[in-house]
Amino acid sequence: MAGVDQPGFKGRTSHMETELSYKRKPSTVSEMQQKKFSHLERKAYKRKIREEKLLAEMRKQKAIRKEKEEKEKAEKEQKELKERCGRPYTVAIAVPGSILDNAQSLELRAYLAGQVARAAAVFNIDEIVVFDENYNAKQDASEFSGLRRSDRGNTQLFHILQYLECPQYLRKAFFPYHKDLVHAGLLNPLDTPHHLRETDASEYREGVTLDKPVKSGKGAYANVGLKKDVILNMAVPPGQRVTVKLTEQTTEKKNLRGEVVSPSEPRETAGLYWGYTVRLAGSLSHVFKSSPHPGGYDLTIGTSERGQDVSSVDLPRFNHAIIVFGGLKGLEASVEADDATQTDDPSEIFQHYVNVCPKQGSRTIRTEEALLIAMSSLSPKIKWAHAGQTS
Repeated sequence: MAGVDQPGFKGRTSHMETELSYKRKPSTVSEMQQKKFSHLERKAYKRKIREEKLLAEMRKQKAIRKEKEEKEKAEKEQKELKERCGRPYTVAIAVPGSILDNAQSLELRAYLAGQVARAAAVFNIDEIVVFDENYNAKQDASEFSGLRRSDRGNTQLFHILQYLECPQYLRKAFFPYHKDLVHAGLLNPLDTPHHLRETDASEYREGVTLDKPVKSGKGAYANVGLKKDVILNMAVPPGQRVTVKLTEQTTEKKNLRGEVVSPSEPRETAGLYWGYTVRLAGSLSHVFKSSPHPGGYDLTIGTSERGQDVSSVDLPRFNHAIIVFGGLKGLEASVEADDATQTDDPSEIFQHYVNVCPKQGSRTIRTEEALLIAMSSLSPKIKWAHAGQTS
């Protein structure tokens, strides 16, 4: 039978094949449907991925906008805080070094200088000018020889004022032994905001740069009165005094970092009193000629018992004010001794020539006393003038 074609058998075979083919068709349709569904699922999956990416991008953009808004808000608040708390103006005083000549002993000379420093700190004085009221035209008014007898009071007052202004932890670095400072250690401390203890928290600190190796281009080390030295953001020669803004307030980190800023930034930004500078002037006229401000002092005030009653004086708007005090012989003697003033009338030199203590009971008021009296009277007027400047 093998190899012989049977018609009936052939017909049955075709019928079976037809049945099998018919039975396979639904299976083929199901597969097509599955493929179709898989394609739809893939499209849905891709659409879902796109939507998730879009949502993630939207969230990212929203976070960026929020961060930008918060940054702008913080900058605005900082600016408002600076305008509200910062102090843009400066106040200076000028006193003759001869006021120490009236002291009967070295201890009293030092104590008198300490009184001037304390008064300056109490009233937020930014600069003290020590001038020579016995100006000799043959001498260079811009320098002190340090040998003349009249220079002794000037230089001693200068040295003690500098010593007291310096934070205690920096004095060893900047003040070696000097005869003018023999009794300075016994004087009352200024206790100003920049005289910080190791445990005091402050964004700003005074420091001295150290001769300590650092990596090339990595700034310098500075001692700012903390347990750890601070790494500065710039290279500064060793032995220099710097004002440092700490970028990290915690001392637990391995390395503390800080930025070197202007000494005026704590005052201008946070309204902190950051001590005073001291300079020598060879004469009364050089008090004004050697001003550290580019435009000089735009408010000058002289004090004398022959001046106008201070209560009747209204101070104008100003940026840099200076108040000048006379010595043992009064401010008039300083004017007469200085040929550069070209006048013997002090009222012609100053914008305001005031009497800070009318109807005084004593024949004379010592300079250190006049300093306290004058600043007590002028300080409210100075603040009012500045308030008018910012309003």
